[in-house]
Amino acid sequence: MTEKSADIAVIGLAVMGQNLILNMADKGHKVVAYNRTTTKVDEFVAGPAQGKSIVGAYSIKEMKSLLKRPRKIMFMVKAGSVVDAVIAEVLPFLEAGDILIDGGNSHHPDTERRIEELAKHGILYVGTGISGGEEGARHGPSIMPGGDEQAWPHIKDIFQSVAARTPQGDICCDWVGEGGAGHFVKMVHNGIEYGDMQLIAEAWDLLRRVGALSDEEIAATFAEWNSGDLESYLIEITAEILQRREADGKLLVDNILDAAGQKGTGKWTGIEALDFGVPLTLITEAVFARALSALKAERVQAAQILPAPAIVSPADKKLFVEQVRQALFASKLISYAQGFMMMRAAAAEKDWDLNYGSIAMLWRSGCIIRSAFLDKIRDAYERRTDLPSLVIDPWFAEQLLQSQSGWRAAVASAVQNGIPLPAMTSALSFYDGYRSEVLPANLLQAQRDYFGAHTYERIDKPRGEFYHTDWINSGAFAQSGSYSA
Repeated sequence: MTEKSADIAVIGLAVMGQNLILNMADKGHKVVAYNRTTTKVDEFVAGPAQGKSIVGAYSIKEMKSLLKRPRKIMFMVKAGSVVDAVIAEVLPFLEAGDILIDGGNSHHPDTERRIEELAKHGILYVGTGISGGEEGARHGPSIMPGGDEQAWPHIKDIFQSVAARTPQGDICCDWVGEGGAGHFVKMVHNGIEYGDMQLIAEAWDLLRRVGALSDEEIAATFAEWNSGDLESYLIEITAEILQRREADGKLLVDNILDAAGQKGTGKWTGIEALDFGVPLTLITEAVFARALSALKAERVQAAQILPAPAIVSPADKKLFVEQVRQALFASKLISYAQGFMMMRAAAAEKDWDLNYGSIAMLWRSGCIIRSAFLDKIRDAYERRTDLPSLVIDPWFAEQLLQSQSGWRAAVASAVQNGIPLPAMTSALSFYDGYRSEVLPANLLQAQRDYFGAHTYERIDKPRGEFYHTDWINSGAFAQSGSYSA
């Protein structure tokens, strides 16, 4: 590769970085590979990259010398301080118009800070969400770029060439929006992923503990579900996981410790939901479920003190399986609905022009939460661009109504049998709350006014007028200001 002939450089040669570089090279792009630990460069160039349009660089200066203008440098490194360290290392070698791309799971406020700081130097910064894991990076991920839109024409061809494609040929990569929009959308994607995984685990738990299905029956059930309206990557791999056995014949999953880990994107989603005032109940419960699972030693002790009720198996196993399927499907719909409500709230707060139908299609292939009904989300926003929630779209409403009997039966069975079902239960509670014309919040407001003079609105007066009652006959007229935290 000659000087100043490379299309893009990638910093970070962990598995995601390597696979993305190989993908780029396969699509005809000339790529520079750089890693601070130069032995990794040697190993990569002499190994998987051999014979491809990939060259290793052993310093930032060398990397710079190999790149066309404007220089495009992407880093696939751990979020947080590592990203700032890479930027600080590269910045002295850049000039106005060059482009930096963060392909990790950075928190969107960090991305927005970096955009502002680098703009002072004339550097275009892009925060890019990438989903699909190792396989996606190698063969076609979902890519969600956002940030300084001036960079998009220069990176569009590279990104869209390596991105996943739907069976219809749609590209799972498009410009998301300004600021931290790309990383925000990826954060919401990961939050939905947390919810999906927890829901599937709960369905599995119900089938084996209450339904008393055999390992073979459960694996076959998930495989069957994947051929219907639950078709998705996570259902597909679950069917495979539930068939993997070890040398002793036991299921591998039964030998895995029931203590889930997490890297922070689900937690960020829950925190952001609280900040925006969005009832992201299912995803937040999925995060808490992982936190509870991590208390393994405490749970073992509690199990000795707080025995579970005796399991009452269903009389009709086939009916029970269908009820669990309906509960899983309906809850998944709620998970996506809450995620899109989250993006809508962020767009209003930050003045982002998000195309929700387009975002759904970015997730249609290549990413972890790819599901058959993402097409239906696009259709919903094409019918009504200002849709406040997917649950009131005609297709979604019909599916929820058709599924609610099984959903309620599955949740009730779990409660009666002492099986924890945080995600499915919270999804049903959200559904019942959202469809309720009247909620008991009027009593809550009366309580707030009683002890703190926080005021209330009246149903017989216009919205925006606030009243206070002197509940204890104090004779005082003072009242607390009304505000939303």
